[in-house]
Order: sequence, then structure tokens, then C-alpha cells
Amino acid sequence: MQVRYVQHEDYQFCYSFRGRPGHRPSVLLLHGFSAHKDMWLSLVKFLPKNLHLICVDMPGHEGTTRSPLDDLSIDGQVKRIHQFVECLKLNKKPFHLMGTSMGGNVAGVYAAYYPSDICSLTLVCPAGLQYPTDNQFIQRLRELQESAAVEKIPLIPSTPEEMSEMLQLCSYVRFKVPQQILQGLVDVRIPHNSFYRKLFLEIINEKSRYSLHQNMDKIKAPTQIIWGKQDQVIDVSGADMLAKSIPSCQVELLENCGHSVVMERPRKTAKLLVDFLASVHSTDNNKKLD
Repeated sequence: MQVRYVQHEDYQFCYSFRGRPGHRPSVLLLHGFSAHKDMWLSLVKFLPKNLHLICVDMPGHEGTTRSPLDDLSIDGQVKRIHQFVECLKLNKKPFHLMGTSMGGNVAGVYAAYYPSDICSLTLVCPAGLQYPTDNQFIQRLRELQESAAVEKIPLIPSTPEEMSEMLQLCSYVRFKVPQQILQGLVDVRIPHNSFYRKLFLEIINEKSRYSLHQNMDKIKAPTQIIWGKQDQVIDVSGADMLAKSIPSCQVELLENCGHSVVMERPRKTAKLLVDFLASVHSTDNNKKLD
């Protein structure tokens, strides 16, 4: 992957890419909350070399501009990603969009807002859906909101213990991470925690919390949903909600897998993506022959 920067007015996007546009659709990857473009590397490793891939740092993350004036709502992020797409002329022909968690919320809403940009869509345990009942994680968030204890958000660790808890929350596989490594992981995040808090409160407020839910019936592109059955952050029953609302939709549920699907099951996720692209794309080619 090569790293590049692109400017839209006074806003800078950082992205990495591999390959170049070809007969197959380009693939744009949107990471989740508090991650960055490199979270996709484990997946990229298992993708064909001739696939044109672009991983962008989401607004305020890593190398992309962080501005106190930025609209961090899901709507605001969708508009920013559209600016990025226009800068790279990525929508000269329709591309495949893939997003996970917060990035899945953004990807789904993007597909609803800019249908002509997208040829197909992959949502990996996306946020932004409205559930009849709250899971444990959401119940805990509600309690924190009511007690205004924003420094205790489980996805924003500031001690090695909290880091360990977050890893356990996000992953099904229980792995023992040495204290020094946990400390290192936390140290890297601490300078960004006040931004993460601001962003988190923005994406769980009423304007953004159910963005995908409110727009899912406008998604026209063939869609693939991938979800870990043991996801403790966003409940897997969301897959069924999406499948009922999106006309052309296939669902892949992964056994013994939590919220961090791409990290936990990179090889499987890569295979599902490649097979899905092949199936959607081959029917396109067949249509041309008819």
C-alpha cells in the first residue's frame, strides 16, 4: 500500500492505495470509530493484487484533518467522504464501498445519498440501526449518558485495564495481551481521547444514532452484510433488519466471531468480499451480453 494525501479546499485527506483502476470496480474501505486506514491491512493481505483498493482515514482520524469546526455527525462524514471521492475522481465509474461499524453506518448512508457512485456495498457489523431492545453494551452507554460520565466510555480506554476490557468487548477470541503492550496501545490513544469523546457523543446523539436505519430503504446497490454472531457491541440481529429493507442483499454470519470481524477473520472476510464482487460483477457482464 502506498500512502498519499489529497486536498479539498483547506481540508486534507490521508489515504493508502494499492493497484490501479481496471475493469473490476475499485474498492473504497471506511474504518470504524477511533481506528485508522491501517486496520484494513490484515484484510488487504488476502485480496488479489490486481484489485484497486483505497483505504482512507476518516474525518479527524490519523492523517486526515481534525478541525473543531468539522461536522462529525454521520451526515457530515458522508459529505466529507463524498468530497474525497470527487477529489480522486473515484466515481468516474461506480465503485464498491465497504465500511465497518461507524464506517459501515457512513457507507450505508453514502450509498443512499449517492446511489450513482456505487456499484455494490459491503457493510461489516454496521452501526446506525435501531433495535427493539438494547444489548448490554448499549444499556451501559445509556447509564453513562444519564450520569454524564463521559470519561468512562468503554470504547475510549485510558488505562491498560480499560484497554484490555475494550479488546474483550470487541473480540470474541480471548487473547492474553501483556501489560506492557496494553500500556503501549493506551499511550498511543490518550492524546486523541478528547477528540474520540467528542466524536462518540456526536455519533450517538439523535441526529446520527439511527442514520443507517433511516436510510436503509433507499439503498439500491447489491449489498453484502457480514457480521460476527458473537458481536457484543452491535447486535447481529441488525443483519436481518437490513436484509428485509435492502432489495438485493446477502447476509454472511460468522461463527465464533465478535465485533472486530476484519481483525478476527481477515481471510474469511476477504474471500466473502472477492466472491461477492465476482457474483455481482459477472451478472453485470452477462447483462452486457444479453
